Amino acid sequence: MVVKKPNEMTIVEAARALRARELTVRELWDACAAAAHAKNPELNAYLEIFDIDERAVEAAQVRIDTEKESAPLLCGIPLALKDNILLEGKVASAASRMLENYRATYDATVVQKLKEAGALFIGRTNMDEFAMGSSTEHSAFGPTKNPHDTSRVPGGSSGGSAAAVAAHLCIAALGSDTGGSIRQPAAHTGLVGLKPTYGVVSRSGLIAMGSSLDQVGPLAKTVADARILHEAISGIDPLDATTIPEGLYPAKKVQKSLRIGVPWHLVKEEIGRTGRNFRKTLDTLKSAGHRIVDVEIPTSEYALAAYYVVMFAEVSTNLARLDGIRYGHAARGKTLLDDYLLSRTEGFGEETRRRILLGTFVLSSGYIDAYYRKADAARAVLRREYEKAFESCDVVAFPTTPSPAFKFGEKNDPLSMYLEDIFTVTANLTGMPAISVPMGTVEREGKNLPVGIHFTAPHQAENALFTVGRAVEDSR
Repeated sequence: MVVKKPNEMTIVEAARALRARELTVRELWDACAAAAHAKNPELNAYLEIFDIDERAVEAAQVRIDTEKESAPLLCGIPLALKDNILLEGKVASAASRMLENYRATYDATVVQKLKEAGALFIGRTNMDEFAMGSSTEHSAFGPTKNPHDTSRVPGGSSGGSAAAVAAHLCIAALGSDTGGSIRQPAAHTGLVGLKPTYGVVSRSGLIAMGSSLDQVGPLAKTVADARILHEAISGIDPLDATTIPEGLYPAKKVQKSLRIGVPWHLVKEEIGRTGRNFRKTLDTLKSAGHRIVDVEIPTSEYALAAYYVVMFAEVSTNLARLDGIRYGHAARGKTLLDDYLLSRTEGFGEETRRRILLGTFVLSSGYIDAYYRKADAARAVLRREYEKAFESCDVVAFPTTPSPAFKFGEKNDPLSMYLEDIFTVTANLTGMPAISVPMGTVEREGKNLPVGIHFTAPHQAENALFTVGRAVEDSR
């Protein structure tokens, strides 16, 4: 039996070891911190590794010693936070020069909930600037590298969080997901990534990209760990009017034998080299007693286009406040107009500027009907089609990505990068929950690179995702 180092443990394993007194909170922190300091210069997963908070470590140890089994499983567990989630007193730059000197004045609601559970925070992780990207190449502070092959990207925009967990620089992490930004890097780094139902997790304290699309969620080593983190951060929040009460949507009993819907009319042309793993995983699930059914979701063909129109529009709106006058990097020119132009040109990277411009265009007079309102209408149709599909299945399955992690610079054309999100954006457009679970590896140039299988479920049916995710894990 291989004995794991403390930083290589899952949340469940570390929690058990802490309660069995096989490990102390300080020893667990030290193991994660040592790995982070040793490997981060190569991976650039963290933008900042925090100094130890002795009082928090001591308080977590006392809580475990006194409450024992009743202490939350996250008590004493070192976690990483994506750099767009506010932690009071710490920089939250969203990996942008625009906010590189901004220190959070309050905790995000998800951070507050994790603090109440006794979790510890080891650092803030790298990301695509303002969460705009699928590779973490668009960070103002340099790209993050994939621990499985450092010549390749870890995915994005939560690539820093994914790399930190995959390289065992923390036990688990939080990311944010606007169009696949948790699930896609999870697939590229061999992790479990969950995008919760829209409104189940508060967005208070999350630096906004697309307000109707964003959700905070976990990146973890197992489905059980993802569930623990999800349950800890969920709940209605008076600081976020879009949060929803538990049970808002009709609950469905999760059966042991699930009906897994596959829209083959969409999948067969897109999955390319990951197709063998996808079909093999479905065959294994079928052998385990689950049923594979065909489903039709015709508007999914247009989901990527609709997503990018909606997202561009919301980016343009959300980032308007970062102008060098009200918030953010401030450069001064000869006129007020120069102030605006210089501040936003110097503060924002190329991809961010591109999306702001496109968003302003699709919202402009004369074009809002042609683009934004049509995309919003397609979004409504897509949601109805998914609801219809769920009458005959419990979850819908796709590969998470068309291919494994690509090399740096391989997708310089923005459109080819946007296609990375082809299977993941529908969950954000519909507000439904989705999970990516590892489904083995494919070989590329002598390296075994992870790929993931993706499941979408009806609103507030995360339990179905955890059930099918565990089934995939058990089949490996």
